[in-house]
Amino acid sequence: MLGSTHGTLTTDFRARVEACGESPRTAVHSSAPPSPEDTAALDVSGRPLHADVPDLDRFFRPESVAVIGASDTEGRPNTGITRQLITWAQRVGARIHPVHPARESVFGLPCVPSVADLPEQVDLAVLLVADPLPVIEELAETKVRFAVAFASGFAETGDAGAAAQARLAAAVGRSNLRLLGPNTNLNAFEEFREDLTGPAIALITQSGHQGRPVYTLQELGIRLSHWAPTGNEADLETSDFISYFAERPEVGAIACYVEGLKDGRSFLLAADRAARNGVPVVAVKVGRTETGARMAASHTGKMTGADTVVDAAMRQFGVIRVDGLDELQDTAALLARARRPKAEGVVVYSISGGTGAHFSDLATEAGLSLPTLSRAKQDELHQWIPEYLNVANPVDNGGHPVGDWRGRKIIDAILADPSVGVLICPITGPFPPMSDKLAQDLVDAAEQSDKLICVIWGSPVGTEDAYREVLLGSSRVATFRTFGNCITAVRAYLGHHRFTTGYRSPFDEAPRTPSPSYRKAQALMRPGQQLSEHAAKQLLRAYGIRVPREQLVTSAAAAVRAAGLVGYPVVMKASGPQLGHKTELGLVKIGLTSASQIRDAYRELTDIARYENVPLDGILVCQMVERGVEMVVGVTQDDLFGPTVTVGLGGVLVEVLDDAAVRVPPFGENQARAMLTELRGHALLEGVRGAPPADVDALVEVILRIQRMALELGDELSELDINPLMVLPRGQGAVALDALAICR
Repeated sequence: MLGSTHGTLTTDFRARVEACGESPRTAVHSSAPPSPEDTAALDVSGRPLHADVPDLDRFFRPESVAVIGASDTEGRPNTGITRQLITWAQRVGARIHPVHPARESVFGLPCVPSVADLPEQVDLAVLLVADPLPVIEELAETKVRFAVAFASGFAETGDAGAAAQARLAAAVGRSNLRLLGPNTNLNAFEEFREDLTGPAIALITQSGHQGRPVYTLQELGIRLSHWAPTGNEADLETSDFISYFAERPEVGAIACYVEGLKDGRSFLLAADRAARNGVPVVAVKVGRTETGARMAASHTGKMTGADTVVDAAMRQFGVIRVDGLDELQDTAALLARARRPKAEGVVVYSISGGTGAHFSDLATEAGLSLPTLSRAKQDELHQWIPEYLNVANPVDNGGHPVGDWRGRKIIDAILADPSVGVLICPITGPFPPMSDKLAQDLVDAAEQSDKLICVIWGSPVGTEDAYREVLLGSSRVATFRTFGNCITAVRAYLGHHRFTTGYRSPFDEAPRTPSPSYRKAQALMRPGQQLSEHAAKQLLRAYGIRVPREQLVTSAAAAVRAAGLVGYPVVMKASGPQLGHKTELGLVKIGLTSASQIRDAYRELTDIARYENVPLDGILVCQMVERGVEMVVGVTQDDLFGPTVTVGLGGVLVEVLDDAAVRVPPFGENQARAMLTELRGHALLEGVRGAPPADVDALVEVILRIQRMALELGDELSELDINPLMVLPRGQGAVALDALAICR
């Protein structure tokens, strides 16, 4: 089994690989724009715009397999593995060749002493040796296509193991071989039921044991087609398998357990491929409580830890993130088998008013839409349900009819409503014969309907015939054991189809060549330094982002002249390359309306700077902009995904409010607008307490221009923070009142 630590070491491991002179296959990072011949494959930052889909057919269905280190000595670990591989090879129709230097046969099969003595070129080599590196080098010469390394003791163990894994990855990179592992297991060679039909779940796990709940879904009649246990991902990674499974016609959903992502861009490209093909990806990603390893100097950096970025990137590309393995299995099972919804409305149908009210509360709070049924539909339902019972939604039948046809009539009538896409029936416990008849009527209705029917069977026993034989025996009814899992799965189901309808890949529209702003901006960059506010605003100007009228002065007399040109009232601020948060030091003066106030403010600002030993490049005399909504927009560098763009509520309380949304470039206008709707304080942009609506279009334009800056400056710009960005009333634009920029 895989250790619990290897997933947290992927970033360090990548750095060690690059330090050895090798780069991960899919990683392309450059601070300079790509050369013209590369622009078809790379965006303006030098990152790839597409990922090749590995041909893994011969990995999962090889024609010939070599087992290196094969054994039939009882009591040895390799013996059990060899026996399982022989059984698996027989099932998939593969020829198997044991390899061992001291044996003539293993389990009655002829054994060769070395890789060089194999009787044919094999598709897959399984390495049951402690040190796979020498064998990898031998396999490269024989042109074997795939290898699996089971050995542990690599990146999951610390620095020495990481260095050994780097050497292994380098050897693989020099060959045409693709490697699974090291530190993996036998899950890829499990027995999958062949008698199950319908769309299947393809499973990817970094820890083998964590995939067991999904694998056992086969016992409930849900098909599983593949299992990829990726281990330490020295070569083949989660992204490779997502890309491959997204192209497989039998795969209805991809379920993942992820501890660490190897490369952010390759993951996004794989998720993008799945979204293009309409294949849902459901993932457990551990690490929600991790904070970033580095706390940035800017507000923006403090607002987005590493997991915040992962979460946003998954949501941005349609990956459905869940918390528990039970949620993973239930959500993946529903998404794999359910047809596209006809409508987003959810109706709750129950035999208890209390059950219906309880479930409806939870569903509504989770964001599901429970439309009130029309008066005509309610009148229709009251033909079979007493008048005193509520049938507006939830529908309370007071006890499902047992002895006649009325129960099925009720269900069919609900499903016939065009506003209804999902019918959910919570059965909190078995109550035969009523619950048995209800289960059968739901199954019968599902067979005749193209709408989704979900049942929650709340019995803790789970041995009842109505559950085991009737509900689980149907491929058309989605059955759950808890309210929460049903709501999570249905929300994901509706959200997935909403997301993929009309999906347009942002990679198709990502900029490939630099804009005219790029050269202007490059001239302003100072590697390793923080720019002064004045220089940071020049950077914004280069990308067409509006800043206040202002002048940088170095004397009180010049400040008075500047105020006359800028126009009273003015703001005066100290400007220097080491200044971050000026307000705390008293280095900002606002609302100045006379020459005497200007001279006094100049003297006070320079005195504070001398006292605090803060070097200045001058004092800024700025136009005062008062009326608007204060926002923060910024760029930070994420170790995994590269530059990210953040927007949130701004001002001096930005870190207290902690209300921000983040995206990973590239993204389009729709995602920029979606960032704003994610903010808890979004209503401020719409106008509250008599304030006019803000110029949201101008704010979106700033976000997109900042994204372009992040892409073009690539890794040259470590952080950018516009705070506040004053968003003026509708039609009046947005103005960057302050800015901080740190160059790498």
